[in-house]
Amino acid sequence: MNLAVLGATGSIGSQTLEVARRRGHRILALASRRASPEFWRLVDEFRPEAYAFEQGDGEAAFGRRVTGESALTELALWPGVDTVVLAVTGFAGLPPLLAALRAGRRVAAATKEAIIAGGDLLRGAVANGLLLPVDSEHAAAFQLLRGRAEGAVRRLIITTSGGALRDWPLERLADARPEDALRHPNWSMGNLITIDSATLMNKGIELIEAHVLFGLPLERLDVWIHPTQIVHALCETVDGALYASLARPDMKLPIEQALSHPEVPVGALRPLEPEDMAELRFSRPDDQRYPSLRLCRDAGTIGGTMPAVLTAADQVAAGAFLAGDIPFPSIVPLVASVLDRHEVVESPDFEALAAADRWARRTAEDLLRRSE
Repeated sequence: MNLAVLGATGSIGSQTLEVARRRGHRILALASRRASPEFWRLVDEFRPEAYAFEQGDGEAAFGRRVTGESALTELALWPGVDTVVLAVTGFAGLPPLLAALRAGRRVAAATKEAIIAGGDLLRGAVANGLLLPVDSEHAAAFQLLRGRAEGAVRRLIITTSGGALRDWPLERLADARPEDALRHPNWSMGNLITIDSATLMNKGIELIEAHVLFGLPLERLDVWIHPTQIVHALCETVDGALYASLARPDMKLPIEQALSHPEVPVGALRPLEPEDMAELRFSRPDDQRYPSLRLCRDAGTIGGTMPAVLTAADQVAAGAFLAGDIPFPSIVPLVASVLDRHEVVESPDFEALAAADRWARRTAEDLLRRSE
């Protein structure tokens, strides 16, 4: 298989390249935000035909360096690429995602912000096998929903650990430092997604993502806290039965499932044993602790440009917390303030989505300056 890996040095990109080494996949294109020593090491190892980076300098002795705003899209459409692994954070992932899908290429997508921003532009892509989710919950949901008629599904449930601050008293959350919120109990991820896991903004966004990917209405989607995250998703059918997808918390499984679909990847993960499943506890998220879930449901229900505004404002707000500019409990209210100011565009095209993303970032940054 010939791959383009966009976001090569991040968590998903790095694990994808581990899979590529083991399975013998060829890397035709690589992209990273920064031309870091790790990026150049990967370029030297895989010797792609094309590569790109946004920040930094340098060129390899082989392959073509692609530059400019459309660099990611050019790599996604690089001749000979079978599958695009898209692990780019934020709205920047949407242009290569749309371009690859329109060209009939498979996209293994770990860019939930681009998926929910794309909304109606992406509907149907999962059904035709071109867009495959690369995160534990949606990959598990995809497996549970395969072969089931929509009318047979009463509810789809995705799970969350509750994040690094799950057990903190509410009155202490204002004292949480970035290093506290970055101590995820189960996963090793990038800083933004780990902060979003602490606020549960990531799960609210994942509800909208499931709505886009699988076509289920938001009222039939739910989130449960499951501290060990052995269960990644559950499907309740209309007869009252509940089906679950269980696996070790290891991102290489959804990566391999996306790359090998419709085949089942042999030996992708060490199987669970009965003792691994001794504690399967679940609880409902507390609205007071996690106001992000209601905020995201409302944004998803409104639709149009609102989900794009949600993810853009969240990136600014989470970044402000990481920089020490706002306390942890101010992340969600800042996002809510941006949403309150937005004039929604219904059925937006790409240009309208891009404009909404830019507007949301400017508005969030302006609100931050006013609060100083």
